[in-house]
Parts: sequence; structure tokens; C-alpha cells
Amino acid sequence: MKKQILSAVLILSFLTAGFLSCKKDEKVVLKVGYGGSLCEAALHLAYERGYFAEEGLEVELIKLASGAGFDAITAGQVDATFNLMAAMVQPLANGLPAKITTGLHTGCDKVLVKADSGITRPQDLRGKKVGIPSMTGSPTVYTKRVLADHGVNISAGNAEVEFILYNVTDLPLVLANGSVDAIAMNDPTATIAANEYGYVVLLDSAIDEPYKDQYCCVAYVSDRILARNRDLAVKYTRAMQRAGEYVQGHQDEAARIQLENNWVAGDLEVNAQVLKTFYYIPSVSRAYETFGIMAAELQAIGMLDKDVDVETLRRNSFVFLEGLEDAYR
Repeated sequence: MKKQILSAVLILSFLTAGFLSCKKDEKVVLKVGYGGSLCEAALHLAYERGYFAEEGLEVELIKLASGAGFDAITAGQVDATFNLMAAMVQPLANGLPAKITTGLHTGCDKVLVKADSGITRPQDLRGKKVGIPSMTGSPTVYTKRVLADHGVNISAGNAEVEFILYNVTDLPLVLANGSVDAIAMNDPTATIAANEYGYVVLLDSAIDEPYKDQYCCVAYVSDRILARNRDLAVKYTRAMQRAGEYVQGHQDEAARIQLENNWVAGDLEVNAQVLKTFYYIPSVSRAYETFGIMAAELQAIGMLDKDVDVETLRRNSFVFLEGLEDAYR
């Protein structure tokens, strides 16, 4: 009887171990959201060059409408995605269930004016109108930060500059017809507008000090994935970092791959030109540093609630994952 009981226990233990092993090794499909913007090159290349596959990740790529990434993360529609850090600060303060895992690149935002406008400095925008695609988007945040840094008051109720919302496709037209004095846009649409209409670049986050060294776009994952399978977050982030490093040295090829595989629209020469203005050296520490600077400035200009503890927000908005390289550590 004892032998029979022992045999039964051994069989049960073997079956249980096998079941647990299957569960542990079972492939989980990581749902990755994307929007189709040029600066998502790291994500596009991570897929096309096989970095996700080399990490052992099976990914499902889900196209998201502009600005839908936060809702998709919150609703569980995607597990990981990519965004402009400036647009993430307030949602993270409001409890967005996600963590930034790495900074990917600098650049992205420009402010354009007419060649004969007489506007040559940020201070010249006092008393002017600026067309923007979103009240909380990265171009608006960048423009307000620069204005505040140059002593221009942009606080609510006492602003020296008026910001007016337009559809992004209408921005070059409203500048042309004089409805506004300047427009703030992301690249590559800003570069395309400048080339087509002969506009002058007044502000450029890719080349202007100190903004050119501050990270613009980041990769992030849901808190849900971090709690259930942290290793997936590590693999996703490492693939994104590897792809970003590749883009930095191969912008022409990256632009070609994006166009040929219908990740983005546009002109190959223009897209490559824009990618060359971004700095794709992935860094967790530099993104962490930029977040602190950006959050403090947003609070100072009224775009982040005054009762938010900026340092606590920064700590809670990042996760430092194991086994990732950091170019600036």
C-alpha cells in the first residue's frame, strides 16, 4: 500500500511539474501599439530587422489612432508602446498605469514662421498667435517651455502668447493666410511644411540648446505586464534599444525600410533628412534626467498641477530593468 501511495505521489508530482513547466514556457504574445510616425523608427526596425524575434518575443502590432496610446494601455488593449515624453507627464501624474523603460531619441518639435515675419527670437512671439495641433501635445509643451525660459509669460489668464488649436493638416495653411503668426509641429510634417511653403524654423528641439540633449520619445510598458511577466518588459525594451542604436548609424536605410513596409508615408529623402536630426542613442538615465527637468518646468508654467511632488512623480514613472545597457551611465 505504501508503495502504491508513493507511486501515486510521484506520478502526480511529475504531472504537476510538467504542467507548471508548460505554463512557464508558454509563449505570451506581447501587444505593442504603434501610431505610424517617422520617429517610431526604433519600433519599426525592431520588428523588421528581427530584434523582437531574437529576444524570443512574439509580438502583435496594433495600430492606434493619434493620442490613443494612454487609453489603450489603461484598457489593456496594448501592453507596450512608444510616446513623446512631454505628453506623458500629466497622464502619469493622473495615474496612468505604465512605466517608462528607456529614452529612445531627442528631437521631434519645431516652430515655424514666415520668412518675412520679422520674428527671429522667442521673445518676438509676445502678442502673437501660435497655431498648435493639441493643447497638451509635445509641440505645445516644447514651445511653452522655450517661451518661459526666455521670460515670456504663458500662464493661464495672463499669457502674452495666444495658442490656437487647428487640425495638424491645416497648420501650414493658417500660417500662410495670416490666421496665426507661427505654428508648432512635430517632424516630419514640420520639415515638409517648411520646404513646401518656404517657412523659417524659429525653434528646433533637435538643435537648440539645451533641448537638443533632452530626450523626446520613450518606450513604456503597462504596470500589468511588469507585475505578470517582468522579463517581457526587459526583452521589449532591449529590442527597442538595439533598434534605436541601429537607426542612429543607418538613417537612410531606416527611412527606406519604413517606407517600403508602409510604416510611414512621405518622401525618402525628406524622411532620411529628418531622422538625421534626431539622436538615437537609447538611455534610461538621460530620459530620467529629462523627465525631472520637464516636469518641473511644466509645473512652473501651469501645465502640471502644483500639488504634484515632481521627484516622487519621476520615481514612480520609471522602472530600471535588469540587463539593459545605458549609453549615459
